[in-house]
Amino acid sequence: MDIAIAVGLIMGLAAVGAGIGNGLVMSRYIEGIARQPEARGLLFTQALIGLGLVEALPVIALAIGLILFGRIG
Repeated sequence: MDIAIAVGLIMGLAAVGAGIGNGLVMSRYIEGIARQPEARGLLFTQALIGLGLVEALPVIALAIGLILFGRIG
């Protein structure tokens, strides 16, 4: 029972962290386009890489949660 609560907390906090991270990456992307519109292509590529790295956090948390949850079964 305690591990189920821990897994829920892990996944919930990872989702919140990813949401905040995605917001920060995209706000900086929009700010960069506003400052230098000609660098849009380069900034878009870097923003997608940044979003991919941020989205890796919930996937890793899911894997850890499933590993922990599998130990009680």
